[in-house]
Amino acid sequence: MERTIVHCDLDTFFVSVERLLNSNLTGKPVLIGGSSDRGVVASCSYEARKFGVHSAMPMRLARQLCPEAILVRGDHDLYSKYSNIVTEIIEEKIPVVEKASIDEHYLDMSGMDKFFGTWKLTQELRQRIIKETGLPISFGLSANKTVSKIATGEAKPCGERKVDGGTEKPFLAPLSIRKIPGIGEKTYPLLRNMGISHIYTLQQMNVFTMKQVLGENGISIWNKANGIDNSEVLPFHQQKSMSKEHTFEQDTIDMELLRRIMLSMVDELAFDLRKDGKLTSCITIKIRYSNFDTHTTQAKIAFTASERVISEKVLQLFKKLYSRRMLIRLIGVKFSNLITGSYQADLFDDTLEDINLSRAMDNIRIRYGHQSVMRGFAL
Repeated sequence: MERTIVHCDLDTFFVSVERLLNSNLTGKPVLIGGSSDRGVVASCSYEARKFGVHSAMPMRLARQLCPEAILVRGDHDLYSKYSNIVTEIIEEKIPVVEKASIDEHYLDMSGMDKFFGTWKLTQELRQRIIKETGLPISFGLSANKTVSKIATGEAKPCGERKVDGGTEKPFLAPLSIRKIPGIGEKTYPLLRNMGISHIYTLQQMNVFTMKQVLGENGISIWNKANGIDNSEVLPFHQQKSMSKEHTFEQDTIDMELLRRIMLSMVDELAFDLRKDGKLTSCITIKIRYSNFDTHTTQAKIAFTASERVISEKVLQLFKKLYSRRMLIRLIGVKFSNLITGSYQADLFDDTLEDINLSRAMDNIRIRYGHQSVMRGFAL
């Protein structure tokens, strides 16, 4: 059976939600993110992008490039609410849906052409989302996730693009290599230094040459450049939880020790989230007292993989749960309601230094193991 995969992306999602609440922002350059000079841009409008502003840029630089931009602090919970509304609309019509991030979904519509015209159904679904939420959204349809994602990018803003089977290579050929998912800050300059600027050149190269230059990632990039991607759409319900527990050799009420243990567990779990490309939106704390009474509490948060955001919530939950002032035998932290996706919401509060530190630590841990570098509180 031929596959039919749709990728959809809510255009400038955070900005679009803010414009629903404040129509005065429409048509104006808007920056979403932390207000301090050390903060970074979480999202920006197309009007701001014309000045060279982009996501993850230092806020200070963004305001220099576009001094007339309107700065909005941002609201995690509000964006999660609208994201869930869009997900519910999609899941009413499509049986296999992967929520890739707060503003991105993949839809597996394979076989649905027997009952519906998949392109027509896709168009109707997109119009329904726009009508019911007021949010602009772009769709791309093809035989696989990579081509569909690139097609969505070409359809923006607020458009739709279909790539018929067999036309993937001609569609991709004239595009910049930057369009290929997985080509980032390190790979792009390397390929440009080789004289490669367009996907067509990658298509003409030998796959073994790509492997020699970029290792296994070179094979992946070559496949994507040629419109080859067999990865599956992973439904939301297939995602699992992850947790850690610590049993003390001696029962304790040492608050500083308990705090360090909890933060250490969060640090390790958050790294696992980012390494696996996942986000969590539900945090659970577990306490077992010396008499073996066990208590838990949990809280919903905006989808995240930031240890700073999660640590704050964990400490709040612990303060709320620990009320008996008894010796503690065991403490645990659990992340659930996981989805596949890359974290965006940390850009509201984290400084550029925080983000770069986390990325550097993640890279070291991936290469040398989690214990190779640790935050001070975990020692």
